[in-house]
Amino acid sequence: MALIDLKGISFAYPNGNLVLEGLSLSLEEGDKIGLLGENGTGKTTLLHIILGLIRPAEGEITIFGERYETEQDFKKIRGTIGMLFQDSDDQLFCTTVLEDVAFGPLNMGMNRREATYTAEQTLDKLGISHLKNRVPYQLSGGEKRLVSMATVLSMKPEILLLDEPTNGLDKKTGKLLVSVLQKYPARAWIMISQIQSTIEAMSNKYCKMNGGRVDLV
Repeated sequence: MALIDLKGISFAYPNGNLVLEGLSLSLEEGDKIGLLGENGTGKTTLLHIILGLIRPAEGEITIFGERYETEQDFKKIRGTIGMLFQDSDDQLFCTTVLEDVAFGPLNMGMNRREATYTAEQTLDKLGISHLKNRVPYQLSGGEKRLVSMATVLSMKPEILLLDEPTNGLDKKTGKLLVSVLQKYPARAWIMISQIQSTIEAMSNKYCKMNGGRVDLV
């Protein structure tokens, strides 16, 4: 049984731009899919549909063997499936870095002490403990990227959706993030990246978005 199974997914934006048309994709246990394609081919849209942030006009979404259609359905899996957004500012909204990273664990039922400990551990693994008392919007682009990744990993999701994970990072920091993700015990992930070395280091399958569909390459 696939962890995530998409069948016949179609989606158009309000301006009529059709970005997905009859798309089908399965994410199996152990899959690390590198999602390739030009800008505007629907890669980010696809990740948002999997997480239920936007709804397809047509098609079926099955997660862990169950059909997902409503907001209530998708709420159940937003701790289990963690998404790193393309724009870090979409993920950071608290007063301090530590509060941002602890926010997810708190929402999942941890008490304040447990959530703070988990957040501090996650920041340490990413080498950014020194940022914990900083104000997120005052961070550099690279620092925001790492903190955004920490907000995802602190919830210990089983599946990761990674939209340009090394975007804005220098070579050294990008290698650190890749190393952390390679050690993370995810059941599977889908990753978008324009950086060939990142795709090669983090993928065991390659899919290409083209004409609103996705094909193995």
